[in-house]
Amino acid sequence: MILHKIKVGETISLGIKSRGVTLIEMIVVTVIVAILFSSAYGLYAVIIKAIAFYRTETTVSALAGQYLEIARNLPYAEIGTVNGNPPGNLPDETNTVTVIFNGYDYRVYYVVNALHDPADSNPTVQDYKQVKLYVEDVDNGKKHSFVTTVAPINLASMGSGGALSIEVFDSVGQPVSSAQISIVNNDIVPNINLSRTSDINGNWDEVGLPESANNYHVTVSKSGYSVDQTYPSTIANPDPTKPDATILNGQVTQISFSIDKTSSLVFDTLDQSCQPLSGIDLEIQGSKLIGTPNVFKFDNNYTSGAGGQIQLSNIEWDNYTPLVIGGQGYMIYGSYPVQQVILLPDTSQNFNLILGPKTDHSLLVVARDSSTDNPIEGAYVNLQGGSPLIDVTQVTGGSILSQQGWSGGSGQENFTDEIRYFEDDGNISASVLPAALRLAEISGSYVSSGYLISSTFDTGTSSTQYTTLAWNPASQDPAASVRFQIASNNDNSTWDFAGPDGTAGTFYTVPGSAINSLNNNNRYIRYKVFLSTTNFSITPVLSNLSINYVSGCFTPGQTVFPGLSQNTYQAIISAPGYLPQTVNNIDVSGYYILQVSLSQ
Repeated sequence: MILHKIKVGETISLGIKSRGVTLIEMIVVTVIVAILFSSAYGLYAVIIKAIAFYRTETTVSALAGQYLEIARNLPYAEIGTVNGNPPGNLPDETNTVTVIFNGYDYRVYYVVNALHDPADSNPTVQDYKQVKLYVEDVDNGKKHSFVTTVAPINLASMGSGGALSIEVFDSVGQPVSSAQISIVNNDIVPNINLSRTSDINGNWDEVGLPESANNYHVTVSKSGYSVDQTYPSTIANPDPTKPDATILNGQVTQISFSIDKTSSLVFDTLDQSCQPLSGIDLEIQGSKLIGTPNVFKFDNNYTSGAGGQIQLSNIEWDNYTPLVIGGQGYMIYGSYPVQQVILLPDTSQNFNLILGPKTDHSLLVVARDSSTDNPIEGAYVNLQGGSPLIDVTQVTGGSILSQQGWSGGSGQENFTDEIRYFEDDGNISASVLPAALRLAEISGSYVSSGYLISSTFDTGTSSTQYTTLAWNPASQDPAASVRFQIASNNDNSTWDFAGPDGTAGTFYTVPGSAINSLNNNNRYIRYKVFLSTTNFSITPVLSNLSINYVSGCFTPGQTVFPGLSQNTYQAIISAPGYLPQTVNNIDVSGYYILQVSLSQ
């Protein structure tokens, strides 16, 4: 190796100038880039698959907890299956029960066996029963099993009073040791107020409790864990799913509790430009019930702070769903995760809620893969129907910029007032009812043409991909026309309007048209609408428009149709590699959510 000493001011030539980049070098670089993209996509697929797996496991565990509780609360003599041994009224494999839980179908059945304890010298005695619960996912046929044992009612050496047998397990059915158990009964004299601790197997048996009906209140907790308990019958919760326990002389009352490590959840309320929204009132609801028909364990109202956040700490694993409440003029345009967040134990998670202008009637469409339940990006949703008749196509996976009115007038550079715009040529009217954009009328005749330029829409980031431009009404009188051009930039000042081929000589004329990719990677966008007519007694009409895009405000598998009429619609949902699906007679009244599963 020859080393060359470099002197100050000396120019070094490496010999690259004369030969350029070789084909081999280009191929190597291309392969490296392909490997990097392939690895990133593989990681994304693994994450999505893991989320789907844990969502299923959490849902099934919650369902199993409810049905195991049914078996545990039966009189001991009645614990059995319809056609099994021992006999009873629990459904078996030939008499399954179909249950809809969190929007999914499951088949539930039991297998019950009478077992003998080897420590018992009498081999003919039935010492306890083993109850095995099966939960089968109807969509994929996957089965989950859960096992518990039930002791006989009569205890040979219990003496007077009854027994309370407590079992504590976590979210996946593993025993929780050293859990604090509180047993309180203030309706008997003397009062009962006991503090106990679960053993290594998560169990505790309290023997010799005085007889009392629905008065033993049991609470189970542990530092850093959630809390589970029994509930009294009240006006707010007249039929609790886990009522305060009853103790009868000579009998065992069995109750199970499920606790696990707590988690944190942050809700970010954002506008369509990914900017935080403060002062937004949300009702946040879990899915776990403490009473029937709809008494939820977690159901609270919150208001977003100055940074648009609502922070929830030390909350239980559950499925949490937000709902915008109050007359704030906003509705949900999409979210990430989709619709609800599946919060697992001992985790921290964020939920992005994208909000937009509220309309009287709107449709949010969510497209999912039928086998994985994952959202489908890039699905086409064609919506037809309503009055006036519309025929609009939008693409899932992004956010939406929309404008419903222009009656506030011109002079607004940035889109803050939703009924104002930047400028027009004086030949546009936006004040005639019903509210829409029309040509100006002079002496009973409409002018032949006019244009309007919108205010600037800010997507919040230059990493923005613009997808489709749609507007209503979708069709006009043959003598009238509505045409658009789009301009975008990163300086909020250079506005070169162009049509679908990227030149100033073409126009977007079909609602649902793809926006030219030259507009991508630009933060700011405006539209320019051209109205014209060849019949001076007829004017084109524009009631609303929307620009779909994908940016930091990620709303996977979702698209929203605001500003609809209260009417029935047809939706045709399609995606590359999937069978299309048509949904008829969609009755849109208020804010309606349509979830569609597509099969590959």
